Amino acid sequence: MGESRKAAEAALARVHRANFRMLQEIDRICRKYKISYMMDSGTLLGAVRHQGFIPWDDDVDVAFTRPNYEMFLKVAPRELPEGMSLLKPEDLRGGRAFYDFTARVIYEKSRVHEENSEMRFYEGKLNHLWVDLFVLDRLPDGRAGAFAAKFLQKVIYGLSMGHRPRLDYGKYSLADRLRVAALTAVGRRIPMQTLYRMQRAAAARYGKRRTKRWYYSNYQPDYLYVTLDGTWCEKTVDLPFEGAVFMAPAGYERVLEQIYGDFRTLPPPEKRKPSHSTIAIEVEEEDCGGAETAED
Repeated sequence: MGESRKAAEAALARVHRANFRMLQEIDRICRKYKISYMMDSGTLLGAVRHQGFIPWDDDVDVAFTRPNYEMFLKVAPRELPEGMSLLKPEDLRGGRAFYDFTARVIYEKSRVHEENSEMRFYEGKLNHLWVDLFVLDRLPDGRAGAFAAKFLQKVIYGLSMGHRPRLDYGKYSLADRLRVAALTAVGRRIPMQTLYRMQRAAAARYGKRRTKRWYYSNYQPDYLYVTLDGTWCEKTVDLPFEGAVFMAPAGYERVLEQIYGDFRTLPPPEKRKPSHSTIAIEVEEEDCGGAETAED
């Protein structure tokens, strides 16, 4: 049992090294072009609570405000090194399929899911380690306007789900099943390229206004409860992370409180395990001759 645990920890360390290399490259590109980014979600939590990766985490999250995000998407394809690539949502099946609205930096020499019909549907492009690239867009200051902006994103997301290969209704309540079924039925009749344009237009609608609050416009609907004050995220600071320093929102503690509540308390032991893979993650490192695995 002890040997198995040591092997799993060593394998997860290889995953962390691959994720760290992607984060280094994002940081290098952003500093070269004076683009501000922010460690986000579990990566930001790891930086504050562990000064590096959460020991059992297996992915990386960063966020940009809209102007910085658009600039990064322009320069990343030519700047990322061999073995890493930028995957935009509209790259899936020529823009005719939907997984979500999140762009990603992909670590190509890795595999995180078993081969199945869903992975084949997405042409294997989602079967890798990746860094999620979230975008923060402005919300109108009024409560009604903010609610409407988020509600519109939920509707567009629901319509877009009609372009997935299958839907798992088991995770929804009866009322939500009916809503999802209605939205996806309509969404199948709308070209996915049109829905991508609708989502981007809705997200960027208030970009030229000096509003006080921001939200994650390209994340899943269940994350739309998070609203950030501009003073927390419009400026960045450097935080130590695995012996390096990466950018974080200036109000990083307030951001973490908004996302997690009591973020300094560790979860119970049974929840301290990777959550983004369905198999032992395979990672091919530059300094090794074959694929290595990290236990799920």
